[in-house]
Amino acid sequence: MIPKSLSSKLGVKVLLFVLTAAVLQSNAAEAQSTQITSPGDFFGFQMGADRTIARWDRMVEYYNLLQTQSPRIHVVEMGPSTLGNPFLALFISSPDNLARMEELRQINAQLSDPRGIPEDRIRGLVAEGKVVINQSMSLHATEIGGSLMAVELAYDLASRNAPEALRILDNVIFVMIPSLNPDGQIMVTDWYRETVGTEFEGASYPSLYHIYTGHDNNRDAFMTNTIESVYEAKLLFRDWIPQAYIDHHHMGSYTARFYVPPYSEPIRPFSDPLVWREMSWYGAHIAYKEEEAGLNGIINSAIYGGWGHFGFHWITPFHNIAGMLTEAAGTRLATPIYIHPDELQGGRRQMPAHELQTTFPNPWPGGWWRLRDIVERQKVSAWATLDIAARNKETVLWNAYLKAKRQTERGATGERAAYIIPADQHDQRTALVLIDKLLGQGIEVQQSELGFTHEGKVYGPGTHVISMAQPKMGVVRWVLGRTFYPQNSYTIDQLGNPIRPYDMAGDVFAEFMGVHVDEVGTQVAAPLAIVSGPINPVGTVTAGAFGYRLDGRLNHAFKAVNLLFNEGVDVRRVSTANGDLVPGDFLVAANVDADLEDIARQTGVDFEPLGTDATSSSFAVERFRIGMYQRYYGGNMDEGWTRWLLEHYDFPYTTLMDAAITAGDLSDDYDVIILPADQVSAMTGEGGDTESGPYATGPESYPPEYRSGFGQAGVDALRAFVENGGTLLTFAEAGEFPIEKFGLPLSNEVANRPGKEFWCPGSTLRMKFDNTNPLAYGMPEEGLGTFLARNQAYGIESTPHSHKVQIVAEFPERDLLQSGWLIGEDLIAEKAAMVSAEYGEGRIVLIGFRAQFRAQTHGTFKLVFNALVNGPEHN
Repeated sequence: MIPKSLSSKLGVKVLLFVLTAAVLQSNAAEAQSTQITSPGDFFGFQMGADRTIARWDRMVEYYNLLQTQSPRIHVVEMGPSTLGNPFLALFISSPDNLARMEELRQINAQLSDPRGIPEDRIRGLVAEGKVVINQSMSLHATEIGGSLMAVELAYDLASRNAPEALRILDNVIFVMIPSLNPDGQIMVTDWYRETVGTEFEGASYPSLYHIYTGHDNNRDAFMTNTIESVYEAKLLFRDWIPQAYIDHHHMGSYTARFYVPPYSEPIRPFSDPLVWREMSWYGAHIAYKEEEAGLNGIINSAIYGGWGHFGFHWITPFHNIAGMLTEAAGTRLATPIYIHPDELQGGRRQMPAHELQTTFPNPWPGGWWRLRDIVERQKVSAWATLDIAARNKETVLWNAYLKAKRQTERGATGERAAYIIPADQHDQRTALVLIDKLLGQGIEVQQSELGFTHEGKVYGPGTHVISMAQPKMGVVRWVLGRTFYPQNSYTIDQLGNPIRPYDMAGDVFAEFMGVHVDEVGTQVAAPLAIVSGPINPVGTVTAGAFGYRLDGRLNHAFKAVNLLFNEGVDVRRVSTANGDLVPGDFLVAANVDADLEDIARQTGVDFEPLGTDATSSSFAVERFRIGMYQRYYGGNMDEGWTRWLLEHYDFPYTTLMDAAITAGDLSDDYDVIILPADQVSAMTGEGGDTESGPYATGPESYPPEYRSGFGQAGVDALRAFVENGGTLLTFAEAGEFPIEKFGLPLSNEVANRPGKEFWCPGSTLRMKFDNTNPLAYGMPEEGLGTFLARNQAYGIESTPHSHKVQIVAEFPERDLLQSGWLIGEDLIAEKAAMVSAEYGEGRIVLIGFRAQFRAQTHGTFKLVFNALVNGPEHN
């Protein structure tokens, strides 16, 4: 979880850096004469050498050593990672630049947002300023080349005195994140060292290589749920808005050797065209330098589409940053692989085959592929990016100004003038979370103190306004505005089959969060004040004659209740409307032995006065004992995100591995067991690859202690758990488990449908919620859910047991799509999106979509939370 003092701590880090930089210039002459230790001398091997990986703690030591030996490098420890390891940002530039960093940062900030600055002053800033380039490494920890390459890149910049190196140092401030996932770097390094030399050498890490997110840490650039994302977002979007950003990755082993910018089709609109031209410009220079260095297998304008999820390299173009990535063909961690020519393939966006084309003029012929090959190609790409920026400093900085200026003008004159977030929201506390996330992106947010009327609608005090007349109008458009994924020759093949987007078809976070936003066509003329942020609402505590009420519509009310439970406080919940009380509201008696002021401060939830005796219209709330299944084989990201969510809202839980499931007697210790979104075969261990030996790629490629699947014994144990009164909660495709194994009278209406019949890849759909059902307490009658590939829609089968199924959420009759892409609406119209089925003495709750998706879908969190506390039927 993110420390509460994060903002102030990061501010101190910046201040310390500015103060420290003043010392660097005076030590420059002495440091330049110091012998600079090479990576080979320090680590004892070359970065990328076969069967060797440098560990993060030693890398940190090396970077700190370089700082003492070279005046060109300053190491800033941004703070601890999720697991407490140092998160570093390396600032690399000339000693003169490092000594005047705050001045240069302010110049960069003005070029990034030039509103109100005359053009003649801009020309002066361009002359005085330096290009800012940010590059990050090994976000995905099994993609280890980047973190190793960073060691050599730092050394080269610290030690080389060739003209091209000095030009980079003079004209560029290079902000390097040598590992965006330090915890994962350590996990993967230790795992590889444990298996190297055994029959399991090179097997992928068996669990999530970020403890909560795994591979999904690249989908967290907007929500910044992880502390690592907070650090990078602060650098990219607020403190050091770079002119270019590259994130270095690995990809599959059997395609091109190295992908470089630009992206392939399709691309999202609403960024400045210069951004896309810059990506081509940087990418062409990278590819040119790769060929110059004699490195083959380089492709650009293919494989990775320009419409992707809003991870760091795909959201940055809308921040007016040339946001890019490289992708190197992977190895088995540090173990070489041999690839026959016949194994090489194309088949992905604008690369139909592994053969000559204008963007792929020098194919790799096959043979041994090593980690060192990756390090070399990545280092050339990183250096080339710095090189072209240094050679064209004035052009790059002038265009930074042009992009910001033109985007502001487009926002001021476009058909969307602003987005208004009314103060009156179903979950007002979550609306403030959205505002805080917008501020974290460096978006300008304004607020009305008194309220106003605009385009015929009355808005109350506290309403927020986000004008499109600002440099980051592209970000505003996509995270707040309704979105439709394009349907054209780039997204539908010649046979009429849809081509899956790279992750999400829409990233409208306001929709994910259940926050109502109005798009308006004219600028708001009412008095507005800029919100300086961050938003840290403090709840109030006002006693009533019968105690306190907590608004059951608020997600954070569950956190408050859990904190009350931690203090031993009894809580009741309204089951029948009573005056101002509605089903789902929480009630707390007067004079409880707990610091309510502290809980209100932590959660931002008001303890409102309760003026009536609601005992007869409420029931006692009990905290369920929660268990959640976790497996190996790379882990399950949905499980990791669910853990994050439970911890963030203070739900205690126990992780259940296979042995805990198969041991049986689950009802002795648990009231609820969660099966996160996953395939039945992955949970049970059925149908996996059982071939052992050096060619194994499935379960047998892992040591026995890292193989998963609870088998029939687990199926029987879970069935007994439910029959004895437990609740089994499933998300998305995990719903197939109880349907198949327990014989529920349900069918998944979209199972095995071809894309021509049903297609919904990462979209927000309209749903109706039965908020008289305790599982939907606090929900609106109508809202939005986030539906992805492999999610489910349920039909109720006609059997003698169909009366035992309750529909908690269902799709409406028509017009289901809010944002994204939907084919086959008729197949899910009026079908159930969430059901509760009685089974023995217990129940099975199937949520057909991922209501807790990536801890981003705040609008449907309550569907999860309600299943984790008892309802009136349990009293």
